[in-house]
Amino acid sequence: MTLQEYVDSLRSKRVAVIGIGVSNTPLIDLLLDNGLPITVCDMRGEDALADEAENLSTRGAELRLGAGYLDGLNGFDVIFRTPGLLPIDRHLAEAAAHGAVVTSEMEAFFKLCPCRTIGITGSDGKTTTSSIIAELLRAAGHRVHLGGNIGKPLLCEIPDFSPDDVAVLELSSFQLHSANIRPDVAVITNVSPNHLDKHPTYEDYIEAKRRIFLNQRKEDVLVVNLDNGITARFGEKAGSRVLYFSHRETVQNGVFCRDGMIYYSRDWEVEPIIPEGEILLPGEHNVENYMAAFAAVDGLVSPEMCRKVARSYGGVRHRLELIRKLDGVSYINDSIATSPTRTIAGLRAMRVKPILIAGGHDKHVSFDTLADEIAERVKALYLTGDTAEAIAAAVRRSVFFDPSRLPIYMEPDLKTAVNEARERSIPGDVVLLSPACSSFDRFRNFAERGDTFRKIVMEFEGNESN
Repeated sequence: MTLQEYVDSLRSKRVAVIGIGVSNTPLIDLLLDNGLPITVCDMRGEDALADEAENLSTRGAELRLGAGYLDGLNGFDVIFRTPGLLPIDRHLAEAAAHGAVVTSEMEAFFKLCPCRTIGITGSDGKTTTSSIIAELLRAAGHRVHLGGNIGKPLLCEIPDFSPDDVAVLELSSFQLHSANIRPDVAVITNVSPNHLDKHPTYEDYIEAKRRIFLNQRKEDVLVVNLDNGITARFGEKAGSRVLYFSHRETVQNGVFCRDGMIYYSRDWEVEPIIPEGEILLPGEHNVENYMAAFAAVDGLVSPEMCRKVARSYGGVRHRLELIRKLDGVSYINDSIATSPTRTIAGLRAMRVKPILIAGGHDKHVSFDTLADEIAERVKALYLTGDTAEAIAAAVRRSVFFDPSRLPIYMEPDLKTAVNEARERSIPGDVVLLSPACSSFDRFRNFAERGDTFRKIVMEFEGNESN
């Protein structure tokens, strides 16, 4: 089925789209451009949406905005949900019980995509791993479409795809929840507690991650982390061919690291790829990201090309991104670190104890392990956002905390935190934004938070350093 045929199949149905955001805006435009009389629902009111609401209304959309935007869904035949609204929401569940098909832009994409798909999920590392996979494939001459949770919906671009292309999709637990998809290659970097403000239980979160491979067949591939207690067990229930990656053990099939060298393993026949020390991106977590990526592209990208990319690729924006070095102080943007484990990985990649700026939206995860790392690895701590008090309390509880060696400052906003960090920094310091939390308390997403950090830093006056 083509995209146009899919749109035409909706003409006789009552269609609702929930959420006027990054994922659904191209879909809304597609449906309206094809003359479908859709209903668009959003929790924001008309004043907040302003010209956007007026434009949609003028083009023929019925709008349900503000409080009660999810009321009355029972009469619809098809409902496209926003990723942040899980299908277990009572309004969606009730609509489904009345016969509605609750789907999403991502689920429709997988139904219609004409080319090979590689889906990547995980609690940490999925953005970097997705970007590495795309970079490896491009270097090998493949035409690549990178999208999904990484910030670019791909459904409306399908007419431009050819069968020989490769679609690389970062997939969040929100996008995967209850989804009926089947990627040709599924990659799970790791699983740890995350997004428990949205998922009712940790088990529900884990089950959402499992959705990435549950529909796979024996000709498909599942890449999982053998060093993670949750993902290591996923391979036991997979119907596809399983490739493991490990920093601790030799694997029969997959990628592993031993004595500083990364190897392919195919039925115990090993082939060296690259010494881990030659990977340009810093940190052990990036070695793991590369191992996952190498396994995902085995048979598509040569070891020689893997080496070339690993030695030269500088990574993605907002992930340990050096913004500038001013008056001898390095400013690093790690805004994509939206969980404690990802901030831990960033701290472990630092060559000096950084001045850390952290805090954000509360996802109801523990900060205790992060607190121990902060107490041992951070020079000064600046906290802002909804979780500031919780992080501070966790650090003060840590057995490694010494108030004489680690000052903690509570700041009202990011700009104040960055300015104060600069005032107290000296040449040789690193000011690291690595929030350990999502951004939704103050920003639309981690990218806006990282761009705000960049703007603040770039407005500083001083002497540029090499």
